[in-house]
Amino acid sequence: MMSLPISDEALLKLIPQRAPIVMVSSLESYYDSGLESTFFVKAGGVFVDDEKLAESGLLEHMAQSVALHTGYSHFLKGENAPMGYIGSMQNVAIHGLPKIGETVFSTITILQEFMGVTLVEIETKLENKVIARARMKTVLAR
Repeated sequence: MMSLPISDEALLKLIPQRAPIVMVSSLESYYDSGLESTFFVKAGGVFVDDEKLAESGLLEHMAQSVALHTGYSHFLKGENAPMGYIGSMQNVAIHGLPKIGETVFSTITILQEFMGVTLVEIETKLENKVIARARMKTVLAR
């Protein structure tokens, strides 16, 4: 059993993504209906543009936070992390972007989960200020 928080190599066992596209730094807390994750923005990252994380990088972090929930729930059952895809994004609002050296904190709340399709709400904060929100649907690969 991995104890929380989970980061580094242990975290990579929970998601299908690999460098340079890993956009989660830690799993801070986990519960059946959601989790809290972080992402530390590093210089030279694929989604870093003009010293800031690009909007696409922030959205990828949010999606990987959902994948992290799925991966950890599979880990708890003794299964490997499955591959998945973003099915849709709705109500996306981005109010700010983190700079290199900053850490964002995301909370996902699962609204529905049925036959490999998960609908979540995601809120991302930087220094306790909400910088992004979205509703996302993810689909497991079969």
